[in-house]
Amino acid sequence: MCGRYVCIFFCSIQSIQRGCDDLEERTPAVSMRNITKVFGTIRANDGVNLDIYRGEILSLLGENGSGKTTLMNMLSGIYYPDGGQIYIDGKPVSISSPHEAYSYGIGMIHQHFKLVDVFTAAENIVLGLKEGKKLDLKAASQKIRDICDAYGFDVDPDQKVYNMSVSQKQTVEIVKVLYRGADILILDEPTAVLTPQETDKLFTVLRNMKADGKAVVIITHKLYEVKELSDRVAVLRKGKFIGDMITADTNEQEMTNMMVGHQVSLNIERPEPENVHSRIRVEGLTVKGPDGVKKLDKVSFSANAGEILGIAGISGCGQKELLESIAGLQHVRHGHIYYIDDDESIEEITNHDPTEIADKGVALSFVPEDRLGMGLVGSMDIIDNMMLRSFRKGNSAFTDRKGPKELAEKVVKELEVSTPGTTTPVRRLSGGNVQKVLVGREIASSPTVLLSAYVVRGLDINSSYTIYDLINQQKKKGVAVIFVGEDLDVLLELCDKILVLCGGKVSGIVDHPTPDDKRKVGLMMTKLGGGEADEQ
Repeated sequence: MCGRYVCIFFCSIQSIQRGCDDLEERTPAVSMRNITKVFGTIRANDGVNLDIYRGEILSLLGENGSGKTTLMNMLSGIYYPDGGQIYIDGKPVSISSPHEAYSYGIGMIHQHFKLVDVFTAAENIVLGLKEGKKLDLKAASQKIRDICDAYGFDVDPDQKVYNMSVSQKQTVEIVKVLYRGADILILDEPTAVLTPQETDKLFTVLRNMKADGKAVVIITHKLYEVKELSDRVAVLRKGKFIGDMITADTNEQEMTNMMVGHQVSLNIERPEPENVHSRIRVEGLTVKGPDGVKKLDKVSFSANAGEILGIAGISGCGQKELLESIAGLQHVRHGHIYYIDDDESIEEITNHDPTEIADKGVALSFVPEDRLGMGLVGSMDIIDNMMLRSFRKGNSAFTDRKGPKELAEKVVKELEVSTPGTTTPVRRLSGGNVQKVLVGREIASSPTVLLSAYVVRGLDINSSYTIYDLINQQKKKGVAVIFVGEDLDVLLELCDKILVLCGGKVSGIVDHPTPDDKRKVGLMMTKLGGGEADEQ
């Protein structure tokens, strides 16, 4: 094992030496030296050294909790370092706010957009600016169009945000930082909810920005995108800087080994389904939101025991409403949801709440998109969150804490949850560790139906593959898994079938998908796939 670490480290150092000689001749746009940030007993960043250059796209990699976003939050003025020094163009600076970061040409595009839905693109872009005179929205709109023409953006300054797709909202966020004069841009998980076609457009724009001399940093977990887009890779592990290398001189395996610190298999299994039979049947499902707008429109499909059914679609196309309807959390206007037992008896569970569904003998587990709002109680510790699944069991007036405590300890150990202990409030954990607690609890309940929404969102590659393995184990046990995902590559590798939603309707169903189906599924997600799907 030690020999492997030495080999990985030695190879990484060679890559750094080969690739970075030319960088030494340039003055970095940003130099971060011995940057340290501490939250309580946790050292989120520990003496990190990092250089960022203009005319370069840098990928910042690391596991959950490695300190990537914290480091960039200090550069963008959201946090202030507890130690170390930041240099801009070789000069020491102090950045205590996002406004001050903009004065140094630094802008960050966060994973969760910070836009006002009822405002137009132009109004969002100029919001908060103090230009010393009455705002000229017409002139601002023209400046926005000039920026768009320069880099290849497609933004209508007069379009309301609530009418925009996810990729359009992201574009507005990027234009917003450029409008403020940023030439050092940081993007946190920029392709998390984009289709392959939208990702291609974004990459074209980022390359145009690089060609214009901008410095671009992307925080991502998608290593194939790192290889395709970036010029250099920097790796953090447990708050420390491990090394950087020229992207062309490395590969996905080496990057993963550096992030994790040991060899990791990057193969997603797809075991052949066995004893397949219908478990959930959905017929003509129609669901409306609180505003009366249709979220699902006559959706029909079957989910089989012993299979993983993937759900693909652009964010907001009905995935959330579909899972919540099956789980008894959304009111169904029209249509039916049936549960088929092993003895082929059929129970209708349409518009039954979760307790009524359980009373019918349906063992259903749900990992929702909203981890803390719907899945877990943030103020409660890990043990008590485990107990939410079991407190109704038993005849005693007192709740049993022994079982939940043992389950909490098992989940923490097997899923490598980074926590001071099982009595730590869940809200104090990182997003990735919160997700591990939620997934571990739901899988431990021995379901026959497992509904999962963006189950690996925010998880690093090592944790993600652990979750994929857990889901495959459920499949082998005969569980019907419905897997809503945002990474098409994962859906194509993991799932036995993929149902594609577009605008709340079924755009198609792909049976036995392969990586070659990526473009086909991407087109279906944008109404270009053609054809209604046959019920499987």
